[in-house]
Amino acid sequence: MESPVHVPVLAREILELLDIKPGARVLDATVGLGGHARAILSAVPDATLLGLDRDERALEEAAARLREFGGRVTLSHMRFSEFPAALEEIGWDGVDAVVADLGVSSMQLDDPERGFSFLADGPLDMRMGAADGSAPASRLVNKASFEELRRIIGEYGEDPMAGRIARAIKAAREKAPIETTVRLAAIVEAAYPAKWRALARNHPATRTFQALRMVVNRELDDLGAFLSRIVEYLRPGGRLAVISFHSLEDRMVKHAFRREAAGCVCPPEAARCVCRGVPRLAILTKKPIVASPEEVAVNSRSRSAKLRVAARLPGTLAEALAATLPGMAPEGS
Repeated sequence: MESPVHVPVLAREILELLDIKPGARVLDATVGLGGHARAILSAVPDATLLGLDRDERALEEAAARLREFGGRVTLSHMRFSEFPAALEEIGWDGVDAVVADLGVSSMQLDDPERGFSFLADGPLDMRMGAADGSAPASRLVNKASFEELRRIIGEYGEDPMAGRIARAIKAAREKAPIETTVRLAAIVEAAYPAKWRALARNHPATRTFQALRMVVNRELDDLGAFLSRIVEYLRPGGRLAVISFHSLEDRMVKHAFRREAAGCVCPPEAARCVCRGVPRLAILTKKPIVASPEEVAVNSRSRSAKLRVAARLPGTLAEALAATLPGMAPEGS
């Protein structure tokens, strides 16, 4: 298979907002095919980059794309929630910039054998990294109860037809196991009322496939683990950028940033703050940044992308109150 064409989403905005200095240490937590990594290494002299990905083929493509940067790049095969182990392995105690692109790559979507898309028939797989022990989507589709399927499609796919779809899947699998992408897509499409099908902007199976992929790969679990640890590894003044493609992901990033920017972890019913918490982040994007019409015209994948960026504040209350770096005033100040 030929190397896939890769256009990194919001690359210009990432470079501007991360404001990476020469010689910085950068963590690309989801390096994928290496698009953002290449843009960063090309733009920032002497920066070194650690790139992680759970997809072995993606890492192979990234290695080829980043070969010209030699020893400035280290790639590691692991989930991005496991980043502390990767940092320890190369002797980094902290980083100056972090980027995490949570989207599925064009390489994954365009390969029918991976089972991410219903545009071409293939096995119902959807695993980003089969070697990590995850089960294919076919097992979930054929073994999960009606209630579990309805919950997954409704919660992760945010599909109002979740009940109808789950019922249709259950009825179809009783006749024969559902093993291919095209068959599942047809089942979901038939479950939609005719009027809804006629008015739908996207294929009726889009949300179901998205929901199954997120559950199969435990994507929200990984994101939660990543967000809970990453700030402690970010050096003061360093910046964290996260690109999400799903409302649940964006909500998690927004709430995590706000918690870290508030500092206080006292319960809402507390009359006053007693934890003496110190804000660790300053939010640089009060609203998520989205792709321009020009970028969307060139790269349709960018249409649903949302970018949020925050900067690490100093570690003591006095230092945090005295911080006056341009563009780093906490949200709401």
